[in-house]
Amino acid sequence: QVQLVESGGGSVQSGGSLRLTCAASGGTLERYAMGWFRQAPGNEREFVAAVSMTAKTTKYTDSVKGRFTISRDNDKNTVYLQMNNLKPEDTAVYYCVRGHPWGHIDGIVQSEIASWGQGTQVTVSS
Repeated sequence: QVQLVESGGGSVQSGGSLRLTCAASGGTLERYAMGWFRQAPGNEREFVAAVSMTAKTTKYTDSVKGRFTISRDNDKNTVYLQMNNLKPEDTAVYYCVRGHPWGHIDGIVQSEIASWGQGTQVTVSS
């Protein structure tokens, strides 16, 4: 069973940057599309970004396009989320997620996620 562990969260001021890292243990990530979700207090969990198995395709929710970049290094078994120009509305717990084996990037939707990390807090102050 592949375990996902996020790191890199923290507190920054509006306009700042953070890079989240999702490290996998207990297996390889190369067979899975991967993604990030987030949940702000009082809100439902929402999709942020996804990357295909080979990293050739990425997807983003509209509110982060042009500011966030998802990437992966299959040799290091790691997925990243580079977050630039952060805004207070980006404040949330961010979760790394894994799709099903050999799944398409379009499978990175909340109802079809195979595994979730424990989450890392991102706080952006104005």
